This record gives sequence, structure tokens and C-alpha cells, in this order.
Amino acid sequence: MAVAAGLYYLAELIEEYSVTAKYVISWLIFGTAAIHLGLIIFEDLPLHLNMLGLLQQCIHWAMIRDFPVVKMTSFTLFASVINLVTHHYFAFKYFAIAYLPFSEVLGYFTICLWLVPLTLFVSLTANDYVLPTRGEKQPLLGDNNVVTDYLSRKANTYSLLSFFSYAKDSILPQRSKKAF
Repeated sequence: MAVAAGLYYLAELIEEYSVTAKYVISWLIFGTAAIHLGLIIFEDLPLHLNMLGLLQQCIHWAMIRDFPVVKMTSFTLFASVINLVTHHYFAFKYFAIAYLPFSEVLGYFTICLWLVPLTLFVSLTANDYVLPTRGEKQPLLGDNNVVTDYLSRKANTYSLLSFFSYAKDSILPQRSKKAF
């Protein structure tokens, strides 16, 4: 419940302050890339793990350029998911062979693998409140009013924030106010 509440709060913050969120995510990408460069220089992790990590951060940088707009059919999103799965596979394979303390393995996975993708996943809800533009695809049967079309489609959208709102309303008990 605490993790869900934390993700809900982060999703609301990102929706409210999308410019600041882009700035923070950009610095997370640079920080993670710097950590991978530091691991190449100072640690004896395999080079292919760090190169996959650097490639992942380059893909994330390409994704963040159009923030908060994320196209679910874009090449960068597919490349990011494929690279993330590949990076996980090689990281699991390496850490199964090499003996390292659990805290170091968890630190590597948390900072180098999960931090930026998780923030990008939570930030997908920021796209819900982007104003419509004339460049969006219009339906064939409908009027050419951009705002009316956008608001009619808006009722049918599903996002992480709407899921957490539904979960909050249906799972958590509601306190009733006493009338005096």
C-alpha cells in the first residue's frame, strides 16, 4: 500500500510540474550515465553490461526530448524496452556467476537499471494533460473542433493515475463524516 501511495503521489507531482519533472529526469539520465562511466573506469564489471547501460541512457535521452508526450508506437520506446530486457538478462547472468554482496547487486539494479525507467513509467500520466494540437489525427466521422474531439476521447483514456485513483476509491476505506 505504501508503494502504491508513493507512486500515486509521484504521478500527481509529475502531472503538476511536468517541466521540473523533465529537468529532474534529464539529470537522472546524466547521473546514471556517469555512474556507468565510473563503473567502467573504477570497477571490474564486464564492459558489455556498462555499454548496455550507456546505450540505455542514450535511448532515454532520445525519449525525453519530446517529454511529456510519449508515443506508444515509437521506435525509441521499443528500443528502450528491448535494451532493458537485454540488460536485465546479462546482469542476472553476471551476478549469478560473480559473488558480490547482496547490497551491491541491489544497488546496481536499483540505480543502473530501474531508476530512470521507473520514473519514465510514472511520468506517462503527464501526457494526459497536454493540450491538443491540430497535428493530432482527427476521427473520420466527427467535427473538426480540436477541443471537443479531445475531451470526448479524454473520457476513455486509462492511465497510471486513473488506475491508482480507482484503487484508492475502491480499496481504501472511506471515513464518513458525522453530522451533528
